Amino acid sequence: MGGVAAKRPGRIRELPLRRLRIPHWAEQGGTWKSANPALIEAALKRALARPSGNWFVLAASREVTTDRPFGRTVAGVEVVAWRTGDGRLHAGPGACPHLGAPLSQARVHCGELVCRWHGLKLGERATPWWTPFPVHDDGVLAWVRLDEAGGEQPLPEPVIPRRPPRQTGIEAVATVTGVCEPEDVVANRLDPWHGSWFHPYSFANLRVLRAPEIDAPDDADRDRFDVEVSFRLSRHLGVPVTATFTCPEPRTVVMHIVEGEGAGSVVETHATPLGHDSAGRPRTAVIEATVAHSERRGFRVARRAAGVMRPAMRWAALRLWRDDLAYAERRYALRSTGHFPG
Repeated sequence: MGGVAAKRPGRIRELPLRRLRIPHWAEQGGTWKSANPALIEAALKRALARPSGNWFVLAASREVTTDRPFGRTVAGVEVVAWRTGDGRLHAGPGACPHLGAPLSQARVHCGELVCRWHGLKLGERATPWWTPFPVHDDGVLAWVRLDEAGGEQPLPEPVIPRRPPRQTGIEAVATVTGVCEPEDVVANRLDPWHGSWFHPYSFANLRVLRAPEIDAPDDADRDRFDVEVSFRLSRHLGVPVTATFTCPEPRTVVMHIVEGEGAGSVVETHATPLGHDSAGRPRTAVIEATVAHSERRGFRVARRAAGVMRPAMRWAALRLWRDDLAYAERRYALRSTGHFPG
């Protein structure tokens, strides 16, 4: 990292928009030798062994409102979430304890869920037939703790990555679902070498500056990938940055931009297991939170137009995940049939 900063700090800071020299796609330098399957699997194994405290990302904070409940099945558990009038987040089992009605279709009245089948009222307090789940709202994402599904030692709060202050950033959350398991999503992110090959419309001149050793210590801060890459804005123009990828917990991969335009920005990829479909295949929701940050004056103006920026940020994330989810699904298909290499 230090060598990169000494090599060309001024160029990155003074000229955020750079004319790119991009070889023809097939004439790029191959990255397959560096993308050592054993290295990726070792990094994945260390990530999966880290504690989550049984916390799962449920949704974007903005998706759970005071006027209607939000429902999602997480790790095979039907969950309903809602907010009371003071904005506090709550969650509980998604089936009414009376006759199993879907509480995602209930009404929120005076801070309580009112079942549409028979009018049973359920709220934040536990009863002999209703036990709410622990929740956490970090301002960007809504989390739920499912101790029985997680099977770990519970933690009082989820493991949340370091982010820029909320008042200085713009956040957007994109969600997409695929047929795979969380580990396949995490493995995708622990392969930065595929960027320029698989996403040539977004990335150029990608170079992995540092990758952890196969037997690296299990330290979430040091067990990281450092990457130099240019985000493409057009055929010949892009923004060069240096970023790091880490796994703070088993279902999360975080990219921090550490040098270049947008330094301090964060992209968090969270893999939430949903359950199995009618064919018995596992389904996973990729819930990706982007928190953009910049010290430039123009970014303050952009923040005032955050409502316009968020759809564009979500579109960019979903465009990448159109391909990356195919990667994750392919990996799962090979693993589940015993055909995965290695």
